[in-house]
Amino acid sequence: MRATRLLLAAMVLGTAAAASQANAQCSSVGAAGNCSTTNTAQVVIPSLVKLGMGATTTSLTAPSADAVDAGTPIDDAGPALSIKSNRSWTLNLKSGRAQYWDFNGGLGTAKSISDLTWSATNGSGYVALSATDALLGSGASATATGTASVYFRTLYTGGLAAASNAPGTYTLPIVFTLSAP
Repeated sequence: MRATRLLLAAMVLGTAAAASQANAQCSSVGAAGNCSTTNTAQVVIPSLVKLGMGATTTSLTAPSADAVDAGTPIDDAGPALSIKSNRSWTLNLKSGRAQYWDFNGGLGTAKSISDLTWSATNGSGYVALSATDALLGSGASATATGTASVYFRTLYTGGLAAASNAPGTYTLPIVFTLSAP
């Protein structure tokens, strides 16, 4: 019985010692006494993107009575965007609201999100903002110092009596998304 206990104790100690040994081993016999093993360092770098925005609010120009009465759109520069990526990238924008601008701090029901148009070129090529991603820009390779510009044109249709032109504060969140597909 004592022999069985000693045998079991030796097996447990042997298993514990084997479990604590490293996966790489070497030994040397003789006068030189040199032994080498190799360890491989590894890191996986994922797709990395960084989007910077010069300002989180764009103050659009307030229209005059003549501009609203005539339905004259007003152009404004949007935020300055900086792009960094370690691979090809796309930059999209969309409205953060499904249908209407917020009005006086609450959900609006009069001014459509399509009253704000946008373009990557100042003065031309404006398209209505929507709740669906639209391509603002892209890069075919990695970039350390990319930039993108967005320009807004606000529409004032329907004249002074239109509900969409009622006095108040209109706000519309615009979502910019940089991705490395």
